[in-house]
Amino acid sequence: MTALLRSSPAAGMSSYGALPPIPIDSEYASSLEGESVSDEEIDQGHEGEEEDRVGQEDRLYVERDQECVDGAKSRMRKRSGVMGAEMLRPSRALGEGLGEGLGIGIGPGLGPEVTEEEEQYDESDPPDNSPYAEVRATVLASDDISLSINTPRMWFLSILFSLIGSATNLFFSLRYPSISITPVIALLLAHPLGLLWDSFFHDSGNEDPNGLGVNKPLPGVGERWMKVRRWLGQGKWNRKEHCCVYISSNVSFGFAFATDVIVEQTHFYNQNPGVMYQILLTLSTQILGYTFAGLTRQWLVYPGGMIWPSTLASTAMFTTLHREENGKATKENEPANGWTITRYNFFIVVFLVSFFWYFFPGLLAPFLSYFNVITWFAPKNVVVANLFGVTSGLGMFPLTFDWAQISYTGSPLLTPFWAAMNVVMGLMVVMWIIAPIMYYKNYLFAAYMPVVSSVVFDNTGKPYDVTKILTKDFLFDEDAYKRYSRVFMPITYVLSYGLQFAALAALVTQTICWHGKDIVRQWKRSRRETRAWGTGAVDGAYAPIPDSTALPAIINPAVLEAYKQRKKSMKQTPPGLSRHRRRSLVDERALIDLMEGEDVHMRLMRRYKEAPTSWYLMTFGVMLVVGIFVVEYYPVHLPWYGLLLALGICGVFFVPIGIVMAITNQQSSLYLVCQLVCGTVFPGRPVANMVFVTYGYITSTQGLKFSSDLKLGHYMKIPPRLLFSIQIVATIISSLTQIGVLNWMFANVRGICTSEAVNGFICPIARVHFNGSILWGLVGPGKFFGKEGMYRPLLWGFLAGAAAPVAVWVMGRKSKKGSVWRMINLPVVFGSVSWIPPATGINFSSWAIVCYIFNRALRRRATAWTEKYNMILSAALDAGLAFSLLVIFFAFIYPGWMDGFKWWGTEVYKQGCDWQACPLIKVPEGEHFGPDKWQ
Repeated sequence: MTALLRSSPAAGMSSYGALPPIPIDSEYASSLEGESVSDEEIDQGHEGEEEDRVGQEDRLYVERDQECVDGAKSRMRKRSGVMGAEMLRPSRALGEGLGEGLGIGIGPGLGPEVTEEEEQYDESDPPDNSPYAEVRATVLASDDISLSINTPRMWFLSILFSLIGSATNLFFSLRYPSISITPVIALLLAHPLGLLWDSFFHDSGNEDPNGLGVNKPLPGVGERWMKVRRWLGQGKWNRKEHCCVYISSNVSFGFAFATDVIVEQTHFYNQNPGVMYQILLTLSTQILGYTFAGLTRQWLVYPGGMIWPSTLASTAMFTTLHREENGKATKENEPANGWTITRYNFFIVVFLVSFFWYFFPGLLAPFLSYFNVITWFAPKNVVVANLFGVTSGLGMFPLTFDWAQISYTGSPLLTPFWAAMNVVMGLMVVMWIIAPIMYYKNYLFAAYMPVVSSVVFDNTGKPYDVTKILTKDFLFDEDAYKRYSRVFMPITYVLSYGLQFAALAALVTQTICWHGKDIVRQWKRSRRETRAWGTGAVDGAYAPIPDSTALPAIINPAVLEAYKQRKKSMKQTPPGLSRHRRRSLVDERALIDLMEGEDVHMRLMRRYKEAPTSWYLMTFGVMLVVGIFVVEYYPVHLPWYGLLLALGICGVFFVPIGIVMAITNQQSSLYLVCQLVCGTVFPGRPVANMVFVTYGYITSTQGLKFSSDLKLGHYMKIPPRLLFSIQIVATIISSLTQIGVLNWMFANVRGICTSEAVNGFICPIARVHFNGSILWGLVGPGKFFGKEGMYRPLLWGFLAGAAAPVAVWVMGRKSKKGSVWRMINLPVVFGSVSWIPPATGINFSSWAIVCYIFNRALRRRATAWTEKYNMILSAALDAGLAFSLLVIFFAFIYPGWMDGFKWWGTEVYKQGCDWQACPLIKVPEGEHFGPDKWQ
């Protein structure tokens, strides 16, 4: 399913770019002679013994600059009227209006009241700030260069979360129902760990005024230990370190698609290519995506028009958790509908409840997870099992007590209610109405198979044995295929493919209809900015606004005029209406048209040395050589030019898909495109098809994830060279970790990837991808969707998907903003239920109910509560469940302590047709179904 949504001032003038250069008298200059801080030290943080010198210097700067700032205020008021004074004011509008959109309670009033005299300019909202209200509300238009970033604390936490997250998610990906550890958990847990690190290694009694962690040796403590402690405790935990840890988690938490290919080769195709092949395949497919992200920065990251909405929730959280860095009072325990518990205490309580509760559905009473209670009264009734079953049924009785089942397709607490309604629409119309009708009509011989299954079948109703149509070289044997059987799919599998075709086409037309003008306008603006950067400005010196009278020379005068009108409209905002929302309604489109130059974030990022393009090109060259070695040396049957074709597809579509995603948060998938191209160009090669898809589709998907993280680093003012290192290191660590965990599971989990697997480790996602390799790679698209193909009607999904959004757009383009027509998102409607299989109806129906309770009913009645606790609740439930599942497996199941443990609660849900996946029509022994003749 398409993913939905989800600085503080430094010393001197170089942070905001709004203060004029402060003149330094000769006495002050001589006191600092030879003690200036280089850009490289700013980029890399403060290290070792350099801290003493930097700390002394910064104290002098802070004291002197405070005096200079006070004088500058007076001079600027005299010289420029109200303009200069306002530029020294913090914005009180920051953060307002965000809670409703993102579900995060940032809260209004982050600064003091702005007087009428100073209403024109605002240093936290400079004239070249982003023209987009959602960015202004969540991203600080300033940079604090005093914050340490490249510290042992940051690297330790980044590596720790990379190891834990990648290992845990790979472990869970082979299980049904599974749970995914999201980077939000790392975002929340990293903060107390960072503060704990500070409290352990930081000596508050000998703390320097700027918090740079420069400590003097304590009596009785060894000098060597103090040096180590000073090195470990340098700086203070801050939002930039926090962002780096989160980005490393974002890179590493998702399980590598290449591991699915390895599972399919080793357990479904019975190949054993070896560990070195696994490492090289995983590393090359993961890192190649990063090179595409780096080589397209000027189009997808640098332009202010490339918003990347999914990053804004993270920036809002960093702003909320690190308010004290801006001198803002933190209202962590502000009452929310009567609840005064802090967010972290709430997290701990929910985590413990989730941890202990899962022992019941996950170990002692699994009927609470597979709660197919209606089928208990008629266990052998196939129709009842079809409609109300939870393992092979449509899940029309949406009740389960297992958070793993509820959140299998994503947390319902983080999904907007309008998006959930689109999902429910697709579920009800397609899976609860169309699928039963087609099933009971025996359309495409569906009644000979279960209504829901992740398995494809032969013409006797048994799982398809792919080894019967393979040669010894793992190539397609057409004669054996005709002697054996066609491939038949369950009806929900058939509809899933049709919906994927429709979703792919719908995403294109939906984007053109609703966002086409925005994309064209922002692309033109990006081209203007790119031409400006082509002059070498990016590599030049940092260029802050030198003084208020010089603003027109740097920023378009029309922008300044629009800025004045915007501030005036904010002053006239009626009580109760968010100032950012009002500003968006008044001048959003005008500002987009007027902004012709770079925004404040790009201007502030010029301070840091850019990661050279040569770094990305060298990385690409190395990984390309590795990829060619993989496909040529190992029995993949994909020639080297096939690899280049896959990467070519990724390269052609990467920027267009990235632009759409950066603006609309909608991602087009190349999965089916790559399967179709490889199946046509290299037919009869299933392993080649899987590897081709991995290099084409996953390189694109990983690259877009990296681009999003680069934009997050851009917003948070992370030095690009440091960000390059963080992403590469996290990728390598997570890839090696997942290969190690995968091979351990192969050797130690009994019956893994089979229906008899212990504790549900049946490899459901890999099974679905394996089926795709049969359809597209082994048998080939021609035999399924060609002129005589049984599933040719599914191709009408492309036409239906392309036409439907146009009809909705025609009906809704002139309607009001909150109308029903504008809430319909057909790519979501079509794409959501493509998770079936491996998901079943219960995963969607229970998910939708929980989403309604928390994001509709509760949000309306207790808005403050949901804004304060909703995201915390989701993260705590996920974390508690994950930790409980690990304890259950390694402490009880793996040692064999639960062998033979049986009672009514462990067996009742297995007694009927739901668990046994009974078909409506059984094939008599020795007979078969399907067409008798081959065309």
